[in-house]
Amino acid sequence: MRLLFSVLLAVLLGACNDAKQDSATTPHQEASMTIPQTVLDPGSWPSPITAESLVEGSRGLGSPHKDGDYLYWLESRPEQGGRTTIMRWRQGEEPAELLPEPFNVRSRVHEYGGGSLLVANGRLWFSNFADQRLYSFIPGEAPVPITPDSKLRFAGCRLDAPRNRLICIREDHRGSGEPVNSLVALPAEGMSEGEILFSGTDFVSAPRLSADFSRIAFTSWMHPNMPWDNTSLHSAGFGAEGELDGLVTHNPESAESVIDPQWSSDNRLYALSDRDNWWRPYAVEDETFSPVPTGLEGVEIGGPEWSIDSHYYRLLESGEMLVSARRGSVETLHILDGKGGQRLLDTGAVAYSAVAVAGDRLYVTAGFAKQPSALIAIDRQGAILEVLRRSRDRGLAESWVPDIEQISFPVPGDAVAHGVYLAPQNPDVIAPAGKAPPLIVSVHGGPTASADVSYNPEHYYWTSRGFAILDLNYRGSTGFGRSYRRELYGNWGVTDVQDAVAGASWLAEQSLADPERLIIRGGSAGGYTTLAAHAFHNTFAAGASYYGISDMEALAGETHKFESRYLDQVIGPYPERRDLYIERSPIHHLEGFKAPLILLQGLDDPVVPPNQSEAIFAALKRSGVPTAYIAYEGESHGFRKAETLISSLQAELYFYAQVLGFDPADDLPAIVIENLAGTDP
Repeated sequence: MRLLFSVLLAVLLGACNDAKQDSATTPHQEASMTIPQTVLDPGSWPSPITAESLVEGSRGLGSPHKDGDYLYWLESRPEQGGRTTIMRWRQGEEPAELLPEPFNVRSRVHEYGGGSLLVANGRLWFSNFADQRLYSFIPGEAPVPITPDSKLRFAGCRLDAPRNRLICIREDHRGSGEPVNSLVALPAEGMSEGEILFSGTDFVSAPRLSADFSRIAFTSWMHPNMPWDNTSLHSAGFGAEGELDGLVTHNPESAESVIDPQWSSDNRLYALSDRDNWWRPYAVEDETFSPVPTGLEGVEIGGPEWSIDSHYYRLLESGEMLVSARRGSVETLHILDGKGGQRLLDTGAVAYSAVAVAGDRLYVTAGFAKQPSALIAIDRQGAILEVLRRSRDRGLAESWVPDIEQISFPVPGDAVAHGVYLAPQNPDVIAPAGKAPPLIVSVHGGPTASADVSYNPEHYYWTSRGFAILDLNYRGSTGFGRSYRRELYGNWGVTDVQDAVAGASWLAEQSLADPERLIIRGGSAGGYTTLAAHAFHNTFAAGASYYGISDMEALAGETHKFESRYLDQVIGPYPERRDLYIERSPIHHLEGFKAPLILLQGLDDPVVPPNQSEAIFAALKRSGVPTAYIAYEGESHGFRKAETLISSLQAELYFYAQVLGFDPADDLPAIVIENLAGTDP
């Protein structure tokens, strides 16, 4: 089978068009260096994109809520230890921070959180990370806890205004076994642990109230399913005491992922389902799911519910539907008329993470290909009206940002896998003629996730130094339909690794990568693929595992509830198929490790505990494989602190330089690399 690069997505992946690149929408950009181009070996290119610059002035933006005249949103800040605060803005004013330190808005329901902020009628409710209590908050006053100081977590709350209560997901960790997930109601003020409205399933999510507060919809699922496997959609009314009345399960026999239920203004229920391979919207009545004609083919309107309260569409008062559609790694925004007609809102963005609707204005968290993501206001045609907040104080000049190509390539089994390719990009340096660049295969987590194509300075840290990148969408990734996503089922540690090897090898065959300097890196599930690639193949010359899994059997007994049975799906039921857990675990195949490997780990990680990295590090050290291990206090699953983000990236570059034999232009802190002489700091 022959691979062809897809047509470069010039429109979608370019910068905002000229009509939208006015002074209101163009970020302040650093001036490009003007020295003549010089010839240097890749890896040794000087770059102004330092690890420190990736963190300085950066922030995460999400969860926009429109309430009255104000727009509220959450903002995470690496320079404050990863703390998430609440921001508020209205037209004519500058954004202002509302929440005093040390409050940190972040729920730990399912450990990945989400749904940690509710805003209604000028009052806010939020989940505080340190104690996981819900707080009521009126701006200008001190936050007041409304749940007890106990082992309870809350997320996805909705205000049931007529009954003056919140309806939330509660995760109860007070017992000795698995935590218990329920749907509960608690007073909007006062103190309560909540009264259970619905329980008995392993998980419950996405509570959504109708506009007149007469009905509620929500989803649930049971082990070993994940929310992208098989979920149930429920709805009910309310009895005289506020209890659920007339509970209906709308898809009792269907094996499908139903997510994101929403109510129209006339109390019609909608939801997304992947029953026809692609997540798409349906109108739901009893057990009948009527597809909403979209006029779009081969796209996902929906995604894996890793975090609580994700929205992929909004019902508009006009009767239309605003949807975010993903094709591969690129997202577009559309308004559907419900009859098969659709209108593209061409904002120039390539990713959308959240939308709030306020009349004719839409507030969107948008990712762009050539400039930092931003919280923007747009009209119903997609024109950018205002930029409220950017994810970075400064963006790079476009000469430092490589173009992006979505690619497809052959993999074993006469199949095809996908990815995003970024070539080296530095306006001041070129490689010697005929010299292919080192390649970094970047493996996303999940494993049910996907590569992104929006502005990513961490990628440019590498491409500006002469590295190429393959951001891998291996079989199992989102954005290509349910069948592609499920190709990983029963095959984790096989097909993902095959795809990483095949993608790197194919690019080397096309002279787009140096076959002697292929690197693989990834976090969480991507860290596992990195370790497995080293254990079972000799393709890669080096690798970096961020909180990766080395022992599948140990993980099955130690990880958190949300993913505790995920392995049943992607490997096999445990302990019945213990043989597969041993067969797929890198810790049991040390003889295969030959290439140098660096391991980076948070010591407070409940998803992939530190012993996973510690065990493989000790084993590699004994086996004589060049290896390094760096552990970070106070970091969980996914690094958030500025100092950790800087340290880990610098350590990774230093490691590659030492084991692959190039001289970086950076002055990097030295780290200890075991079994490699002359690297002790």
